[in-house]
Amino acid sequence: MVDSLSLKPEAAAPAPAPAVKRGRGRPQPSLRSRREAWAAHLFLVPWFIGLFLITIGPIVASFYLSFTDYSLLEEAKWVGLDNYVKLFTEDPRFWTSLKVTAIYVVVSVPLQLAFALALALLLDRGLRGLSFYRSIYYLPSLLGGSVAIAILWRKIFGANGLINAILGVFGIEGTSYVNDPDTALSTLILLHVWTFGAPMVIFLAGLRQIPSSYYEAASIDGAGTVQQFKAITLPLLTPIIFFNLVLEIIKSFQSFTQSFIVSNGTGGPTDSTLFYTLYLYTKGFKDYEMGYASALAWVLVVIIAGLTGINFLASKYWVFYGDSK
Repeated sequence: MVDSLSLKPEAAAPAPAPAVKRGRGRPQPSLRSRREAWAAHLFLVPWFIGLFLITIGPIVASFYLSFTDYSLLEEAKWVGLDNYVKLFTEDPRFWTSLKVTAIYVVVSVPLQLAFALALALLLDRGLRGLSFYRSIYYLPSLLGGSVAIAILWRKIFGANGLINAILGVFGIEGTSYVNDPDTALSTLILLHVWTFGAPMVIFLAGLRQIPSSYYEAASIDGAGTVQQFKAITLPLLTPIIFFNLVLEIIKSFQSFTQSFIVSNGTGGPTDSTLFYTLYLYTKGFKDYEMGYASALAWVLVVIIAGLTGINFLASKYWVFYGDSK
């Protein structure tokens, strides 16, 4: 008798999986994937062209020209470090422009951030028509660097401007503030403080992220408004303050239009509004010392980068993050 089990067909072995072609250990992309990759690269070509021709190219050219004597009218001549040596040892207007710009940054940036934070705290109290007020207060940031506003500012603080008209009502005789060496820079500082809209909106967004439960708990413990601001609001806003501080310092060092328009491109009176960027412009496009202007530009890059690095190093001592220990 034949064993019935011997008559059963053997179980079919599972078919081997189709071999996957691999190149260097990875599956080969399909034709559709390759086409999509080529399409993405094709759309990125204009951006790369702009990056190299408009950004990287001029940066490299400027760095080379900073070591040359180049007047735009003649061929550049290599002079090595002569431009930098002259800049630091033989050019008093360089130090004047650096001093004016430093005063402008040190005074205007803290004032602007304090004013922006104060208005953000006011708007955070839940005013009606908040969107309208936010838009109105942001408007100066959009217009503050424009030529039209700089011209208007010159008119307001001129001899026959709005400020003197208001003072005249009270019997006070004013002066031309933009033509007085003692007050000209102050008018530009005031203009910078007036453009508080951008940091104010950022502060307002940061205030909206602070949980209201913190303030409720502090109120139960008997903390007043000032104590809540010092113990809750200010520490939790330090990342926002740090962000605005870095941006405004960089922006202030690059200020140009205000000084150019108010001083008619001279930096006067007596170089009291000679911003660093205005002096750079004067050397490059009025005196045609493009190599020297390039050296000025690279010194400005080093100054801004150095201050930004110092801010980042110092931030660990005063910036509070929620996950920090």
